[in-house]
Amino acid sequence: MVDLRSKSVGLIGVLVFLFVFLGLSNGIASAEEVVVGVTGPFTGPNARVGSEIWRSYNMAFDDINNKIGDYDVKLVKVDTESVPEKATRNYMQAVTRKGVDCTTFNWHSSVSVALMDLAAKYEIPHFFGGAATQVILDKYNEDPEKYQYYDSGKFWPTPRKLSVAYVTTLTEAVENGEWDPPSMNVAIYGENTDWGRSFGGAIAEQFEKAGWDVVSRDYFEMKRTKFYPLLTKWKEKKVSVVAGTSTVPSSFSALVKQAREVGLKSMVIADGLGWMGEWYDLAGSASDYVLDEIPQFASQEAKEFKDRFEEEWDQKPSASSSGLAFDGANYLIKILRKTYHLFGELNSETIQKVNHHLVRTGDLTYENGILMKEYKYTPETSPDPVVGKDYYIYPVIQYHGGEGTVIWPQPWAEGQFEVPPYFKE
Repeated sequence: MVDLRSKSVGLIGVLVFLFVFLGLSNGIASAEEVVVGVTGPFTGPNARVGSEIWRSYNMAFDDINNKIGDYDVKLVKVDTESVPEKATRNYMQAVTRKGVDCTTFNWHSSVSVALMDLAAKYEIPHFFGGAATQVILDKYNEDPEKYQYYDSGKFWPTPRKLSVAYVTTLTEAVENGEWDPPSMNVAIYGENTDWGRSFGGAIAEQFEKAGWDVVSRDYFEMKRTKFYPLLTKWKEKKVSVVAGTSTVPSSFSALVKQAREVGLKSMVIADGLGWMGEWYDLAGSASDYVLDEIPQFASQEAKEFKDRFEEEWDQKPSASSSGLAFDGANYLIKILRKTYHLFGELNSETIQKVNHHLVRTGDLTYENGILMKEYKYTPETSPDPVVGKDYYIYPVIQYHGGEGTVIWPQPWAEGQFEVPPYFKE
């Protein structure tokens, strides 16, 4: 006698096989997957910034249900740990074990410089890194064909294109009689990284061209939090301006607070002090009158994003990390959709074709961002974006009570440059 139950079980097994492994039943095809590696400092001294990056990318891809055509989008972390050697190790694991088809963002210049060679080796296109250093451009221009996977690899222009705004702001204040500095001496400082040295070198050159005297250049380890000897040296040199940058919130806030403790009577340029949402909790009132050059949540769309971010994550976002990451994610979505439309498939090869032939050439731009009017690359600027009033630009702001007031350029100004009271003592 035939056991119908056994035959039934066997039939069900066949059907399950067809559904799961072949995806043939009723014309339903199994979903394809594209893997996007989000690169950032998710552990280490800049983990707070990394959390904003990761959450912003997830918000953007959640908005499209993590789907591009027939493809599911899988976001995976590529943790740089703020250290080039660790970043390269984790990148290789993302390629060989997680199968990333493209990577995006990043935070540190030194990390990006290290990852350029791996992107070339594995032929993985990289988009919209937050690294600014000139070293990336120099390396790219040495061999554009080799480093074409970084065609759109920078989402932060080289310091030479942005830091001049600080010099212009202070020089105009002197020329207009708004400020009478005790001297024309400037001290340059920064973390001892590609980013810190690039920013320091660029702004030093710009100050010197404007007639200022650079009397000190000092670079320190990223995690340093004791600056009293350095600040005392600047005080003895009677510097009217100290200008520099750091990517570590605890280090940067310590420098700003200790400058006030030792009575340093200088205008402080702290490029990137506001890169983290809770920066004022660390720096406090010592940040009053400090100058920064940073994007703002100014548009209605930006304000809505800021409110949504706080509601979803119970965390204050920074325009420089969360805002740029959100714009970068949405620009990448546009690129992936274009790739799917042109080729019907998403992989490193097809994505790179769009990167090289459409994004780099300026034919595929992004105009719906929350921070900039338009993100655009050209063969003349790549891997940097185009910088200008209608493209990528940061205003100079002056802090008061934890809020930044735009003071330059004049068409955008919300207030006037204010001289710190200690210059009048």
